[in-house]
Amino acid sequence: MTDEKMPLEPPPAYDENQKPASPAPPRPRMPLPLDLPALNMIRGKRVILASASPRRRQLLAQIGLTNLEIIPSTAPEDRDKNLPPFAYVLETAEQKARNVYEATINDKEGEPALVIAADTVVSSHFGQILEKPKNEREHFATLKMLRDQNNGWHKVYTAVVCMAPLESLMDPGYAMETHVEETLVKFDEDVTDDLIMSYVRTREGADKAGGYGIQGLGSILVEKINGTFDNVVGLPLRATLQLIEKVITEPGVPNEVENAL
Repeated sequence: MTDEKMPLEPPPAYDENQKPASPAPPRPRMPLPLDLPALNMIRGKRVILASASPRRRQLLAQIGLTNLEIIPSTAPEDRDKNLPPFAYVLETAEQKARNVYEATINDKEGEPALVIAADTVVSSHFGQILEKPKNEREHFATLKMLRDQNNGWHKVYTAVVCMAPLESLMDPGYAMETHVEETLVKFDEDVTDDLIMSYVRTREGADKAGGYGIQGLGSILVEKINGTFDNVVGLPLRATLQLIEKVITEPGVPNEVENAL
């Protein structure tokens, strides 16, 4: 077998005008949409995301739900913070879904084919529910606590609720499926107070549960996770797709999460 030399790139030119023209790199081809019965059934129909989170919208776009209506819930998030985090996020997400569904079912755009709602909280080692920080001081204290408690380990819970109208007149007139995902996150114990404050002042985590965004600069605080990454971002995509399939193609089948509660 003869040796074949790889072609070499031309040497860099000192004069910018002498640079050889290089062909433009090919544009990446977008993947084809998922060919699944449930997604095909709602394609071109009214699908509402009951959340203003751009991160949830981006995640749903990955499974082909790009033409979403964004209608955040107007219901007050006033559930008892003494509830277990698992129950708190589920009740809050259900409230969001019902609020938006009831507000849109009879409006001029027509009945929605699907409403998706979600709620995310971070829970400290002792079960304290941590939502969005109210100010810089609280933001710093929250991140410092997450670093210092339980060797940096804490939990992130996201509840997802999908609602769709039933064709039959069966009460209450809609199908609803729910899921709660839990992910363990470990902060690096060697993260300094100065780094935490520097991160706080970027304001990246100001609008996020627990005060950090793992998909962005907040990753510098995180050593490792145990569970699904997109759950920490704000929407467990695999579980959400399963709920969509269930509520669209199998309405009325009992949900294991609801029964467990």
